[in-house]
Amino acid sequence: PKAFLLENVKNLVNHDKGNTFRVIRQVLEEELGYHIDWKVIDGKSWVPQHRERIFIAGFRDPCGFTFDGMDIPNPLQGPKLATILHPEDGSEAPEPPYTEGNIGNVSDKYTLSEKLWQYLQDYAAKHRAKGNGFGFGLFGPDDVTRTLSARYYKDGSEILVDRGKGRRPRRLTPTECARLMGFERGNRIWSTTVSDTQAYKQCGNAVVVPVVEAIAEVMEPHIRAAVAKDLSGKEKRQRDLYRGRRMAVNG
Repeated sequence: PKAFLLENVKNLVNHDKGNTFRVIRQVLEEELGYHIDWKVIDGKSWVPQHRERIFIAGFRDPCGFTFDGMDIPNPLQGPKLATILHPEDGSEAPEPPYTEGNIGNVSDKYTLSEKLWQYLQDYAAKHRAKGNGFGFGLFGPDDVTRTLSARYYKDGSEILVDRGKGRRPRRLTPTECARLMGFERGNRIWSTTVSDTQAYKQCGNAVVVPVVEAIAEVMEPHIRAAVAKDLSGKEKRQRDLYRGRRMAVNG
C-alpha cells in the first residue's frame, strides 16, 4: 500500500528495553521501505477516557508527513464522563435492554451486587495496606475514566459509575462504552445485536475513533498526492506505450 496507520499500546516503545520497537522500525523502514513517523496520543483530548496509544504512520514515498501537523485539543479541556452516560431524565429515548422506563433509567442489571461490591472494596483495602495501587476505579460525572479494556465484561471494576452515597455503583452499559470509544459522535449512532460480553470485548479492543479521524485528516493530503503522482506516472507510461506502438506501425 501507499500508506498505512498502525496502533498499539503505549508500552510498545519501551518493551524489552526498546528492542521490540527497534525491530518493528527496522522491518518497516529497511525491509519494507516505508518512511514512518510515530506518536503516543492520549484519547482524553476527544473522549472522557485516559487511553494512551502509540500510532505509527508510514508512507511508501517520502512526503514530509509528521504527527506535528495534528490538531490535538487541550486534554485538560476534554469531555467528562457525564457526556457519555445515559441521562436518565427522559431527554434520551429508552434503549432496552440497557435502559428501561419512560425516562430511560439504566437497567438494574448493571448495578453491582452487594457481594461483588463488598469484594471489590475488600480487595482494594487489602492492596492499599500493602502499599499497592490495585483496586477498582470509581468515577463521577465530572471525571475522566481509566482505560477501558477487553476484560471489562468480568466485573467492570476498572470503570465504575459513582451513583452517590448509599447507592452501589454500576458498570457502564455497552452503549456507554461505545460512546467512551467515540463510536457515537454527532449523527453517528452505534448499535449492536451481540451479547454484552462480546460488546465489552469489542469496545475494549477498539481504537478511539476521533483520534484516528484526526490522524487521517493529516494523512489525507499526502495520500492523495501519492495517488495522484501514481496516476500521473501510469498515464505517462500509457502515452509512451501508445506513442511507441504508433511509431512501430508507421515505421
